[in-house]
Amino acid sequence: MAAEIVNPRSDSNTDQDGGAEPLDSFDPVFALHRGGKMAVQATVPVRDKDDLSLAYTPGVARVCTAIAEQPELVNDYTWKSSVVAVVTDGTAVLGLGDIGPQASLPVMEGKAILFKQFGGVDAVPIALDCTDVDDIVETVVRLAPSFGGVNLEDISAPRCFEIERRLQERLDIPVFHDDQHGTAVVTLAALRNAARLSGREIGQLRAVISGAGAAGVAIAKMLVEAGIGDVAVADRKGVVSAGREDLTPVKRQLAGFTNKAGITGSLEDALAGADVFIGVSGGTVPEEAVASMAKGAFVFAMANPNPEVHPEVAHKYAAVVATGRSDFPNQINNVLAFPGIFAGALQVRASRITEGMKIAAAEALAAVVGDDLAADYVIPSPFDERVAPAVTAAVAAAARAEGVARR
Repeated sequence: MAAEIVNPRSDSNTDQDGGAEPLDSFDPVFALHRGGKMAVQATVPVRDKDDLSLAYTPGVARVCTAIAEQPELVNDYTWKSSVVAVVTDGTAVLGLGDIGPQASLPVMEGKAILFKQFGGVDAVPIALDCTDVDDIVETVVRLAPSFGGVNLEDISAPRCFEIERRLQERLDIPVFHDDQHGTAVVTLAALRNAARLSGREIGQLRAVISGAGAAGVAIAKMLVEAGIGDVAVADRKGVVSAGREDLTPVKRQLAGFTNKAGITGSLEDALAGADVFIGVSGGTVPEEAVASMAKGAFVFAMANPNPEVHPEVAHKYAAVVATGRSDFPNQINNVLAFPGIFAGALQVRASRITEGMKIAAAEALAAVVGDDLAADYVIPSPFDERVAPAVTAAVAAAARAEGVARR
């Protein structure tokens, strides 16, 4: 799969109905997207009848027969082991919400070219016209023979948790919901470096997460796995705690391994004296709540396009500030994680992506910053060419160490 940044575009100044000028005549975003952002490109020549007989019939029949006799050969003689399916149902697309499968395609194409650009991984966008959990699981299971991994994208919570779990149970290839785990990996990497900058360990920190959806739950799990001192998660109704009777099964599970301090009440109540704020929910956190945090706190306000705490406000009280935006320092961007994670998993033909592999990815990503660590540089740029190789190597090594590598 070749990522094409420059695409064929119509020279016409009218739309298909002969009406007004198309949007791309005055908007560079639409101009770039005309015709899509990617294309298929052959990796072997088909110049004459000899090439054709090798690439297609009759030569291809020999390869098909060999794979039928030894199914594992599919990884060596097709692109299966190096291609990822980027699957969505269009129910939670960026900040746009449930816009449906067709409207999600520009984002899925974008994800696919990021896989190629930053990780050297081929990816195919697949937008499904179904939202039922059973339907999605069955559809992806039936598509899986063509792919070496599945990246679930922009599927709304709480369905995304069950879909990922059930697919990983049924498939022997990595299944990874990037909105959960990609966000968590990059957040942990940034937090490790922020702690290092302040001379503290993660185990000394108390964090508060705003948002108990896909990203919030995954971040909480990863921070606990990494040894955070304590972490509380707040949803629209307040802090997720064992005493609440309105919790979904996912949130009940969340309450079981977070909030050791037993905090109740609102997000603002939880922030008093907290060391870390992590926002993955949108909305606005009052300035007085930020001011109530511990001295030298970290504020990771990652909602796009409007962070929960504007950096100008956060910098009044926080030692380190990160957002999800590219126009501020310390961008928490999933592209720092998922290309290298999949590249590492595919390199060793991993059967799944483990917690250890994700932790290894976060540690490798944090290490890229090295001695350049500063308050405005706790996470590298997505364009830092060291990122993907470092994450790839760490994930591959972790897969071998955890026994999920098959080569």
